[in-house]
Amino acid sequence: MEGFLVILLGFAFIFLLMGVRVVRQGYVYTVERLGKFTLAAQPGMHLIIPFVDRVGHKVNMMEQVLDIPGQEIITRDNAMVGVDAIVFFQVLDAGKAAYEVSNLYVAIMQLTTTNLRTVMGSMDLDETLSKRDEINAKLLVVVDHATAPWGVKITRVEIKDIRPPADISNAMARQMKAEREKRAQILEAEGLRAAEILRAEGEKQAAILSAEGRKEAAFRDAEARERSASAEAEATRVVSEAIATSGTQALNYFVAQKYTEAVAQFANSPNAKTILFPVEATQLIGSVGGIGELVRDALSDRKG
Repeated sequence: MEGFLVILLGFAFIFLLMGVRVVRQGYVYTVERLGKFTLAAQPGMHLIIPFVDRVGHKVNMMEQVLDIPGQEIITRDNAMVGVDAIVFFQVLDAGKAAYEVSNLYVAIMQLTTTNLRTVMGSMDLDETLSKRDEINAKLLVVVDHATAPWGVKITRVEIKDIRPPADISNAMARQMKAEREKRAQILEAEGLRAAEILRAEGEKQAAILSAEGRKEAAFRDAEARERSASAEAEATRVVSEAIATSGTQALNYFVAQKYTEAVAQFANSPNAKTILFPVEATQLIGSVGGIGELVRDALSDRKG
């Protein structure tokens, strides 16, 4: 009897162990009772009824990355390009992900591939190469909407690589080279133009300053001549008044002064070794005598 109880307790213990299920973190287990989904077991320990309940699917609830294999796509302008992509997704409802679609990974891959062909097939080659963000955004909206009934959230869709044909790549390289050479020539021409403009501006400013200098010099020269003429006129007036007042004595004084200055210039000339006077010495003495008379008259006037 005791042996039977031990065996019965052993079967009970084994039965309980068969009903214990531990769900790992990041996963959700679907529990099926007699083949029907009844429970989505969250991470932790759970008890199920052996032989009645069983674990149907172990669903990964973490964000996952699905690599989309390379595809050959014909663009709107009939250019064939190779495209690689990746999809980031996360299961939000384990029950739907396990029972609404037969193979979740294959379904997402096929859905992404189909829509990738649709989106890029409606664009020209230049657009496919330059509008990756737009392609990613369109694919994200379409694929996320299509996978929503499966309890899946598409977080990102990224185009990894776009490979145009070799001949088109060579043509694009030549076009890029031509564009760069064109920009270089334009920049060089603009530089030469700017240099010529600056040189012309400099010459213009130099001409303006030169003309202003000549104008200022002419003005100064005219002013000097005017002042010289005024001084000459004043001197002439004074001499005229002196002659009118003193008569021949003043005239003799001025003639003797000029005569003496002329003789002094001849004497100071470095090239003059011999001086010939074309006048008589008595004329010079008479002029000097006239000067003496003027001096005496002036002194007598002061004393008187």
